[in-house]
Amino acid sequence: MRRTPMVLAAATALMLTAACSGGGSDETPSAAGSSDAASGGELTSITVGVLPIVDTAAIWLGKDKGIFEEHGLDMKLEVAQGGAAVVPAVVSGEYQFGFSNVTSLLVASGKGLPLKLVAPGNFSTGDTKSDIGAVVAMPASGITSPADLAGKTVAVNTLNNIGDSTVRAVVDKAGGDPSTIKFVEMGFPDMPAAVASGKVDAAWILEPFLTITKEQGAQVVTYNFAEVDPDLMIAGYFTSQQYEQSDPDTVSAFTDAMEESLSYAQQHPDEARAILSTYTEIDPTVQEKMVMPRFESAINADSVQLLADLALKYGLVTEPVDVSKLLP
Repeated sequence: MRRTPMVLAAATALMLTAACSGGGSDETPSAAGSSDAASGGELTSITVGVLPIVDTAAIWLGKDKGIFEEHGLDMKLEVAQGGAAVVPAVVSGEYQFGFSNVTSLLVASGKGLPLKLVAPGNFSTGDTKSDIGAVVAMPASGITSPADLAGKTVAVNTLNNIGDSTVRAVVDKAGGDPSTIKFVEMGFPDMPAAVASGKVDAAWILEPFLTITKEQGAQVVTYNFAEVDPDLMIAGYFTSQQYEQSDPDTVSAFTDAMEESLSYAQQHPDEARAILSTYTEIDPTVQEKMVMPRFESAINADSVQLLADLALKYGLVTEPVDVSKLLP
């Protein structure tokens, strides 16, 4: 890696990170199963639950470039009504694969849900001066360093997830008391106005809303992902353990196609940025300015373990998560 993401009831309760929500899919649904295109048969039909956010650019680009078809897959991208719908749909078999941030998968795995990572989703840029996510505050707030966040109100899109756990970690590192931070749940689109008006002292926010907030005068307090780990794997693509065991050839084909798509997206950043206009409603000016994530083709196991350790340290889980159950 250079520079070095009772069962159904529990799944439904999990909130995965999502910058925005959407509905529908990119094509007419088709039944799962078929034979291998490489041997002259039909493509194998799969459904992948995704979110219409910057983080999923690589899979949309790979589909557009025909990479999945080359690997024998007829892939339908199902745009979920928010992240909480993805895990139960994969567990039930409605989707064969799904996209989620890593912390959500760790929490789900810790609750006993039979999930398996099969490919990375996206990574921090590793740049502590320019990343896809940051904590921002207005100059008048007096917040200039992570330690200053202690005792303040900070907006996150989902409580007890990758946002607040990594924010707590950087505050800890800076000598502040993360237990005194008051996190409030708020959608990313609402954060720019909430920060500007003083409704919250600060906000943990992702692109493209990070660029919007900065253009409205907010200042970056910390790029928490990059500060926690320059090689932080933020999200990943996953399947159920049952599907992995019942159809290993399709899982292998998807993993290969996903890894190729990730490599292509990293090597062709202009195309990765341009594909956003096909499945998001980001303002073209913002789309041109904002920071894109890093796409790597290999799962960073150390990063997954780090996020598991943070989840335990800050109370997202009550017992250590056995990361080996989630990793390939």
